[in-house]
Amino acid sequence: MGLRQEDIAIKLGVTRQTINAIENNKYNPTLELAMRLAKLFNTPVEEIFRLDD
Repeated sequence: MGLRQEDIAIKLGVTRQTINAIENNKYNPTLELAMRLAKLFNTPVEEIFRLDD
């Protein structure tokens, strides 16, 4: 989509550091934030986040 971390953060109302931490598996977002990310990327939340077995 050509979005920078900062662009995503602004659209979701979080910090760029939060987006960076999510991308690097250092932060598990709330369910609300996970759903908002999925909506932003127009993809099911299960495609973005998966539980490790």
